[in-house]
Amino acid sequence: MLNTIKSSIKEIKRYPSAIVGLIIILAMIIVAIVTVIAIPYNKAIYLWRGGEDVWYMNPKFAAPAWTNWFRVNKEPVSFSVNTANGTMKKVVTNVSADSKTIEITYSFDFEADAYPQDLMLYFNNTYATKQPFVDISIIMPNGGSIPIMQGGASAHENVRFSQEQKLIKQFSNRTPMQGLFSDPTQQDIEVQKGTYQLVVTGTTFEKDSDINAEFVFYGTVYGAAGTDMGRRDLLIPLLWGTPIALAFGLIGSLGTLILTMIIAAVGAWYGGWVDALIQRITEINLVLPFLPILIMVGTFFSRSIWVILGTAILLSIFTGQIKSYRAIFMQIREAGYIEAAKAYGASDTRIIFKYLIPRMIPLLIPGLVSSVPAFVFLEASLAILGLGDPVLPTWGKVINDADVNGALFKGYYYWMIEPAVLLMITGLGFAMLGFALDRVFNPKLREM
Repeated sequence: MLNTIKSSIKEIKRYPSAIVGLIIILAMIIVAIVTVIAIPYNKAIYLWRGGEDVWYMNPKFAAPAWTNWFRVNKEPVSFSVNTANGTMKKVVTNVSADSKTIEITYSFDFEADAYPQDLMLYFNNTYATKQPFVDISIIMPNGGSIPIMQGGASAHENVRFSQEQKLIKQFSNRTPMQGLFSDPTQQDIEVQKGTYQLVVTGTTFEKDSDINAEFVFYGTVYGAAGTDMGRRDLLIPLLWGTPIALAFGLIGSLGTLILTMIIAAVGAWYGGWVDALIQRITEINLVLPFLPILIMVGTFFSRSIWVILGTAILLSIFTGQIKSYRAIFMQIREAGYIEAAKAYGASDTRIIFKYLIPRMIPLLIPGLVSSVPAFVFLEASLAILGLGDPVLPTWGKVINDADVNGALFKGYYYWMIEPAVLLMITGLGFAMLGFALDRVFNPKLREM
């Protein structure tokens, strides 16, 4: 057995396609393991279904930040900073026993060629009865100051710059973002690059009162994978789609092939009415519409990924493959060692699982690897049709969301291309390895 494995590995090394396929599959397995450890299931579901309450710090419909590498005109990159983790400078000055002045500042370089979506300040203030007073302004690269808002700030005050009346009135012929990030001395609207500074000056009127803030710069590009209509980071479903795709594909492929082989072996060994029943079920199943049945199950029963997987396996057992396996088992049952096993009193179960099925393993391995992409694409296809698991973040669900929200028509190509590329890479990796394994375990193909 060990010698057979060694010779098979040596033979596989002769095929570059097998090496490439193995590298792709191993990379996917590593990504899947790291993803499950770094982002546990409960956390992934919470993030995926959390909506804007969880992803408030992200812009909507933002392309990946790396797309700036290929742009002549750079897009503004999103970021967020706050006083809680020290990324915003906070200076507290005591004025009296019950009053103090708090100055919060943050400087950032703006080198983009386009305007951001918006700017937001999220306050987290503590006080008993008297609200703190805050004065918010932006200092321009030329030294000028633009007032944003003045007034009392509640415990969870949110200041959206694009909706502040002071800015709207001041820049009547421009949007607030154009007004903030353009040179006011120029007649034409043109982005003004340089260092900007946010200044928040607050006054508290109680001893234990405090002011904390989070500043969010909503650019038009964000992160490694971009965002969707709900501000969700698409890196979450792209990463978690890997273990889901591998699990669905491997379980579906392994379950189908093993059950098909066992049923074919039982029918070939016992013959008679057992074999006839298996063949009649197979013939009926061959004329059943596979995809419409799965669509009906997802529409009227359940869209759970495990229900869909179980139904797909059941419909895939009694296929033409069962007849191919049966033909091979019919030849093996006439072999001399089978007759010898019967002579010394081996049971039917022992003969089937000890002598018949092991002879099929070399044929099973290439088929197992090659059929994985079919199940991966099946899950993605159902998700694209709107019949995917409503809970799990999968590649197909991302494509479905992109399609429903008109991603291609609105120019959000990344939203649909990223999961599609991952699906293609998955199919390519398993197909390349499966093709090479087929040549290794089927000597007749080596001559072709």
